[in-house]
Amino acid sequence: MAGKKYKAALALVDHSKTYPYAEAVALAKKTSTTKFDSSVEASFLLNVDPRQADQNIRGAMVLPNGTGKTQKVLVITQGAKEDEAKNAGADYVGGDDLLEKIKGGWFDFDVIVATPDMMGKLGKLGKILGPKGLMPNPKTGTVTPNVADAIDEIKKGKVEYRVDKDGNLNVLIGKASFTDEQLAQNFKALYDQLVRIRPNTVKGAFMKSVTVSTTMGPGVKVTVE
Repeated sequence: MAGKKYKAALALVDHSKTYPYAEAVALAKKTSTTKFDSSVEASFLLNVDPRQADQNIRGAMVLPNGTGKTQKVLVITQGAKEDEAKNAGADYVGGDDLLEKIKGGWFDFDVIVATPDMMGKLGKLGKILGPKGLMPNPKTGTVTPNVADAIDEIKKGKVEYRVDKDGNLNVLIGKASFTDEQLAQNFKALYDQLVRIRPNTVKGAFMKSVTVSTTMGPGVKVTVE
């Protein structure tokens, strides 16, 4: 059954053309074949060499319309910052006690925010957190003394972006239940951010290809005028 649905979705997309981004996100929505509220993702193939420090693109931003996903935030801190984190709406707050829980295999959270003074202890869990993409990083604003601001941004719909070794970068830009306009605004905000941080050392076209797709849906090629 899923095969039939996918073929029908595939038939909606003309793979020989690239679509203006607003049209592309609307078309991607139409191709959603799942019974649940599909995620919508933007995928970029960038002309970068991530082995070069200045081309290893990584960062975070708050999308204008959020992601439609509620993130569970764990804050690793101590002292007065614990109250600040709790008041800001963190789902879990603690120090050594929570680090021990993680060591024991507990991962009931989506994002870790840590104050700089706790990074020494957190660093020891690098082998556990690194492969899961959960290690806090100053570049994405998750290692910071301003825990309240960090929590607020994550809850509003902050996304992280990071290029892989082959130059691919995939980012959640919303849900199929979003309006076309909300998805288009989120896509354009992400696109503009990537253009802004284009490394000066990149020669030629920065973006080799751009596509949008829903969970288990076909990719729609995008052009941005």
